Amino acid sequence: MEVKLGVSNIVTAFDNKTIGSKVINKVEFFCMLEEEIKNFSFLDCRQPGQAYMELPEKFNKLVSAGVGKRTLNPDDYVVRLYREKVGLYLKRKFASKVNKVACVVYTIDAYLNDPDLEEEEKEFLGHCDFTHMLVAVLAFADNNNPLTPNRFIHNLAGGNNEALLWTADEIREKAKEINTHSKEWCPVAD
Repeated sequence: MEVKLGVSNIVTAFDNKTIGSKVINKVEFFCMLEEEIKNFSFLDCRQPGQAYMELPEKFNKLVSAGVGKRTLNPDDYVVRLYREKVGLYLKRKFASKVNKVACVVYTIDAYLNDPDLEEEEKEFLGHCDFTHMLVAVLAFADNNNPLTPNRFIHNLAGGNNEALLWTADEIREKAKEINTHSKEWCPVAD
């Protein structure tokens, strides 16, 4: 299968200055990810075409973790504007060691049906020949890897087709994990 991978306009992991997970070696990461996509079955996804792909350990050296352990020193933090909100973030130098890397990758059809897709991007994609779209790069520092509180709320409010399939018990469990995780860990920023 031929893979032509595009990058969603919301992905910032390749930017020089970003918040959260950051790709350090962009070319190697992108090439290795395309190979992983070739061997992945998008038909087995809970929402067909929307894949959460845990990547092999060899990806760990190519990224900086998106979180670090919270501190009580105000000097360890920076204020940044992110997704139309001002927030407090741990400085990237406090990012923890990467334990696991995952990506969210959609087939082009699933991406074009995403409720968050802006009309301008949809029009742009009509002129491209991408087979898949990278939606998120996630570099974790621990084994508990929940959504951020804001992303969780956004998805529940209709921002993600898979979230429409979650049961009430799944939603409660995810909320507990997010609450526990966010007390100990803080997103990092450049």
